[in-house]
Amino acid sequence: MQLIVYLAGQIHDDWREQLRRGAEERKLPLLFKGPQENHDLSDDIGERIKGKQPTAVYRDHAASEVNNLRTRVWMQKADIVIALFGEKYRQWNTAMDASMALALNKPLILIRPTSLHHPLKELAQRAQLVVETPEQALDALAYLFEE
Repeated sequence: MQLIVYLAGQIHDDWREQLRRGAEERKLPLLFKGPQENHDLSDDIGERIKGKQPTAVYRDHAASEVNNLRTRVWMQKADIVIALFGEKYRQWNTAMDASMALALNKPLILIRPTSLHHPLKELAQRAQLVVETPEQALDALAYLFEE
């Protein structure tokens, strides 16, 4: 059985790649999906599909439409959602994606440092699991396959 894991969170460092490598090393049957990790492509995709937009606001709106389509499709197909909140990048998108996962009744693993305990307390209480590192999230995924 292969599980689809949606990885919600910032795209500015390699936390997703760490999870992918760790899952591969452990031979876990996981397929990871998430937002477009190529930041330039993510910002440009609306104009690539819909053409040049008249202002930066419309450009962002067009990109958001396409990126939201991607998120919705993969989130609905996901078996589990992991949402990472870090010290440096606290994207609104992560909170929105975590909330969407809960609304879709998807199991949610929340990764956040203890310093973000207070601002994320309500979200944490609705997640199935709260951990501090991607490695801990991977340990939880590995446990699903233990006999």
